[in-house]
Amino acid sequence: MKAIITVIGKDTTGIIAAVCTLLAEKKINILDISQTVMDGFFTMTMLVDLSASTVAFADVSDALTAKGEEMGLVIRIQREDIFDKMHRI
Repeated sequence: MKAIITVIGKDTTGIIAAVCTLLAEKKINILDISQTVMDGFFTMTMLVDLSASTVAFADVSDALTAKGEEMGLVIRIQREDIFDKMHRI
């Protein structure tokens, strides 16, 4: 299964490293990543593949939310199919 992860918050050192480390620990592969800093705010979107992970989707979501709270960020994950359906015109 593929999913979209979004990360938004005040720019600080180590955001990408922290999120990528968490994903690697859960055997989640990053397929694509885009990030930018706009007026001091960090934004990142990732396309990830969870097919090799043995961790439940809800547990991944909870771990990302907790990491975001720890770092003062908002981190969300959505299944790719749901993301696609929500953004169809």
